[in-house]
Amino acid sequence: MKKNLFVIVCLVLTTLVKAQKMPVSYDFGEKYKDRYQYSNLVAIDEDDSGGYVLVRAYYQGLILKPKGYLIEKYNSNLELESEFNYKLKGLDFVNGFLKNGQLNLLFLKYNPNRSEYEYWVHTSPIIDFNFKEKKMLSIASEEVNNPVGKNYYNRDFSRGFTTAILFNEDKTGFVISTHHKKGKSNKHMIHLFDTALNKKFEYDFSDEIEEKNYAFENVAFSPDLKTAYIVGKAYFKKRRFRVDERKFQYELIKVSQYGSKTQSFVDPGKYPDGLYPVILKDRLVCLGFYADRRDNRYNGIAYFDLKQNTLEIQSQKYNPFSQQFMKDKFGKEDDKDIKNLVFKGVEVTNEQEIFFNAEEQFVTSGLEVTGAGQRVKIERYHYNDIVSVKLRPNGEMEWARNINKTEVTQGDGAYASYSAYYKDGNTYFFICTSSEHPQLINNERLIFKQGFSRNRNVFLISLDENGVMDYEKIIDQQEARLPLMVSKPLKDQAEDKMLFYAKRGSRKQLVKVDFN
Repeated sequence: MKKNLFVIVCLVLTTLVKAQKMPVSYDFGEKYKDRYQYSNLVAIDEDDSGGYVLVRAYYQGLILKPKGYLIEKYNSNLELESEFNYKLKGLDFVNGFLKNGQLNLLFLKYNPNRSEYEYWVHTSPIIDFNFKEKKMLSIASEEVNNPVGKNYYNRDFSRGFTTAILFNEDKTGFVISTHHKKGKSNKHMIHLFDTALNKKFEYDFSDEIEEKNYAFENVAFSPDLKTAYIVGKAYFKKRRFRVDERKFQYELIKVSQYGSKTQSFVDPGKYPDGLYPVILKDRLVCLGFYADRRDNRYNGIAYFDLKQNTLEIQSQKYNPFSQQFMKDKFGKEDDKDIKNLVFKGVEVTNEQEIFFNAEEQFVTSGLEVTGAGQRVKIERYHYNDIVSVKLRPNGEMEWARNINKTEVTQGDGAYASYSAYYKDGNTYFFICTSSEHPQLINNERLIFKQGFSRNRNVFLISLDENGVMDYEKIIDQQEARLPLMVSKPLKDQAEDKMLFYAKRGSRKQLVKVDFN
């Protein structure tokens, strides 16, 4: 009897130890009914009382069209306290954020009476919703298709008007870039706002676009928000190219109300791509990827250390992907390409070590036959492998790891991809998949596949400070009956927690994950 009891106790202890491998705990909020089956989460933030505010754009009609925005308020116990339906249509949503108890929704609309594009902000206190509208900018232009957005590999400047809005990593401010071209008129303006909606400055960038068009991708700001460091592709207009050249180069533009400076990243035989600016204590770095050829097949990690004032490059490093990384990704196969990597996030330690992550993203299209026998074009969005890199303070790569996964969706991308959290030298990746277990190949490569079930398991993958990988299924699909919008969390680094929104059909709930 004692022996049997001892065995039972050992089994229980083993189960407990296994359940606590990852330093997280989680809580489910109550499930609530929801009348809007078709919607997208556009903003999630914490209010001043420890509660949460979520904003969803919803769609209705036989042919789904945007009809408005549902604003949900939850308390700190994940309980739904109130909902507000902000009925609004005919505007292109750009971004939304919460600041000082005010909810701000940014829109772009075309005014045919004035023949101009207009940026508007709709602002309301979250205590008692009462939206006020304010026009931020207006740009004279003819109406064009798809004026907003960025494409990582091609950019069309022939439409006459294009615009982009870029927030920095901490969302302390944002840049609005507007480029209008008609005949001999060619105007490119850069506007910098803080998130209290105060315009810090505007700068006429038109003189810089005589020979090149700019597609801005990422931005960082000085602490006082008086200077913007913008990274983007500069496309040459009237230059002849050799076969081995590409038609653009990456540039860093320093912009303030007093002027601008530009630094190009051009080295023979090296092609930097996906660069991201990071302001450290006393210096500015740009990091991303590089290729040895003029396409998007990457060979490693690029690092540039620059002076903040002059943008002079003080040092640069091209770190090739290691054998361990290639083994992670391809196993024993040779001559495979790494491409379509999109920068996702960065963390800097007190020792100025840099951790950054990217994801393999691309779009495919095909024809699908409807019930009526019609053939329609369908676009599929792929969210595949995760790339995680650790750089030493001098820019040398300490390690790079590849996490194999395959995901594809035709709908809301919030349920695909991943979210990352950095704590105590470890990087944690949340993925949501209907697969029960990752696939193990040759006892060396883990592959997370999407699976076919409607329910979703939540896996947590960890990389420690030495790049050693581990994983655990932290939430089973029997518990999480609703799939999590895993790529759109609310991160609270001060309290080491993350909040996820879970929804399917007419049911919704919040899920909170705490790091112990």
